[in-house]
Amino acid sequence: MSLPLFSLPPPAQKDWIARRLARPAPPEAQGMSDGFRLPGREGRATPAAVLVPLVNREHGLTLLLTQRSADLPDHAGQISFPGGRVEPDDPTLAHAALREATEEIGLPAERVVVLGELAPYDTVSGYRVTPIVGWVEPPFAVVADPVEVADVFEVPLAFLLDPANQQRHFRMLGEMRRDFWAIPWGERYIWGATAAMLMILDRTLRTES
Repeated sequence: MSLPLFSLPPPAQKDWIARRLARPAPPEAQGMSDGFRLPGREGRATPAAVLVPLVNREHGLTLLLTQRSADLPDHAGQISFPGGRVEPDDPTLAHAALREATEEIGLPAERVVVLGELAPYDTVSGYRVTPIVGWVEPPFAVVADPVEVADVFEVPLAFLLDPANQQRHFRMLGEMRRDFWAIPWGERYIWGATAAMLMILDRTLRTES
């Protein structure tokens, strides 16, 4: 079912999303983490924040994503949101997400209006990630950090929030089966934590009350 969001003009879209995010996170958007931790990553989760950048393009809203470098120790080569761990001098989670987005892809914080945040997600690598939803106004230049980011690209938001494109896949880790969300897009394979956070966004926007 298509969201009312996509029948609105951009200023109304921005307000509609902000109103949805201002509500308490609906039960459908909570507890999305599967509870699995990689060996050695047990214990208290490290706070982190990512930016969910909604770009106001003329042809419709897009979502800006990155492909992580193949040399990173965590989630190497995977598609992700710009973001990272919260540093001691970050006054807020939103500040951490915006700082990381500037460091990773050169996105100027002044081009982003923070609309709200989503329910947190615990990753297998031991991070508790809070997604910060931001409205991004072009123009802006992308300058990817070559150490952390292999590529930067955009996907139509309507595609990502279409239930027909949201799939459940699984992988076997030895004798243990791990089920996870995936949203294939062309040659890209959006899965794991990023796909799960997109599902949190979807359920937050889709829930009426």
